[in-house]
Amino acid sequence: MRIPVPDVIPAAEQLGRVHFVGIGGAGLSGIARVMARRGVPVTGSDDNDTPFLDQLRELDVPCHLGYDAAHVGAADTVVVTTAAREDNPEVLEARRRGLTVLPRSAGLKAAMSGQRVLAVAGTHGKTTTTSLLTVALIAAGADPSYAVGGVLTATGRNADLGAGPFFVAEADESDGAFLVYDTFGAIVLNVEADHLDVWGTEEAYAAAFDEFADGIDPAGPLVVGIDNPGGARLAQRLRDRGRPVVTVGVDQDASLRAVDIEVVDGVTSFAVVPGEERTGGDPLARISLQIPGRHYVLDALAAFALGVELGYDAARLAEGLGSFVGTGRRMELKGVIGSGADQVRVYDSYAHHPSEISGDLEAARSVAGAGRLVVCFQPHLVSRTRIFGTEMGAALGAADVVLVLDVYVAREDPDPTVTGALVADAVPLPAERVRFVAERDQALDALLGEVRPGDVVLTLGAGDVTALAPVLVAALRERTGA
Repeated sequence: MRIPVPDVIPAAEQLGRVHFVGIGGAGLSGIARVMARRGVPVTGSDDNDTPFLDQLRELDVPCHLGYDAAHVGAADTVVVTTAAREDNPEVLEARRRGLTVLPRSAGLKAAMSGQRVLAVAGTHGKTTTTSLLTVALIAAGADPSYAVGGVLTATGRNADLGAGPFFVAEADESDGAFLVYDTFGAIVLNVEADHLDVWGTEEAYAAAFDEFADGIDPAGPLVVGIDNPGGARLAQRLRDRGRPVVTVGVDQDASLRAVDIEVVDGVTSFAVVPGEERTGGDPLARISLQIPGRHYVLDALAAFALGVELGYDAARLAEGLGSFVGTGRRMELKGVIGSGADQVRVYDSYAHHPSEISGDLEAARSVAGAGRLVVCFQPHLVSRTRIFGTEMGAALGAADVVLVLDVYVAREDPDPTVTGALVADAVPLPAERVRFVAERDQALDALLGEVRPGDVVLTLGAGDVTALAPVLVAALRERTGA
């Protein structure tokens, strides 16, 4: 459901009683938590009893299961998830009563009022980088508020209210939300076409990032990743318009560069050195991440750069980054079965775009070593699968065995001509190592039939494939008696 953003968005304390439609999701639950911590009366409903609801109930937030007009209660304002249907009874009730109805982006802007917003944008890596920036600033003594699109392992939460001057926010471009915020400082990790069901063309998608960057406070820092061609073009356009930009990457032209990158036993380390545009070539820090994958280097480098630009101590920022142990659904280890060379490790990750798939498979391959990599992938959205399905399949070719589930439809209507078979058919592996599993409830049996001792298994996708990993771990333990 597309809810228009009002011209004026009051601070959270001026919204009265706030009811959240879809409060169990990663986005709205975080906004609700921050508002509740600020003393705003909050209620909500969801059709799923997610772990986020338990955390909200600990703050005495009433959370209803299922949608009913009566749940709106005495609310003055209703914040609505983009996943809500047009006939949602709570949205219809809010409109009937003339209540203020806000989309997620406006709700988050209200929750951030009074603090300087540090926004993390980009096609890929937003959740991880928002989390990295948060833990780095915490270690540096900034005590930021934050809202992340996943669970920050260090705190066990996806959002919280800090006493410091900054609010770190994941800035989502999928529905234009990142254009709503009053942003003081920002990171743009990369720009690569996605969400074309909303933006229409690659050019319009890229133009949205220009608009986002132009709206950042001129006094605030802007960090842009330039290893990605879209990011490099954005940085150049901004500089041509006179906007100061700190560029990061392994690229020789970056303001701050990652060099001497090593991935050993699941730890990714690198040194940060100034680029040629800055005086002095001595390393600013060496950072060791407790997560595997070269693509996480650029996320950490961007977070480090923004922290330095804000004036925080490089050593303390690096220490905070080194303490980062991950974010839920981003190469998250779900279980280990067995030991030694026969050990099976099961990971789960949110990757759903071809570039994200490639990055996570590279990381999983570094963990697997001499073992096989078995991937179970669920395409997300009909429109994305139609546009990028062939590229998804090509990226999955880095695995040894691939199972592809049917498309997770989410907010769109099904299309019988666009299924997971489109992706499976594009995987460049022998036919006996690729399988399309149309029915999700058959996926567990299919995986159990494939997994061998020594394998690394990765469940992959932005849909409900995430529920498969813990079930697989339990089934493998039962099978092996572990």
